[in-house]
Amino acid sequence: MYKRLIPAAAALMLAGCGLADVGAAGASAGTSAVEQAKQAKEIEARAQQRVDAAVKQAEEQRKAAEDTAQ
Repeated sequence: MYKRLIPAAAALMLAGCGLADVGAAGASAGTSAVEQAKQAKEIEARAQQRVDAAVKQAEEQRKAAEDTAQ
């Protein structure tokens, strides 16, 4: 779920900058957009790791509960 939301949010943030056609400011904005895209990828990766860890922990807890119930 998070895997789909983060790129969409990053795309929305980058789409609204409006400075791409303003000469030197456009070049600066382009560099900034690239940096923001890199940061968004890093945030997405960290979020995915957290989700994966939470899923793994939930699976372990479920298995422990099933083992205890038997």
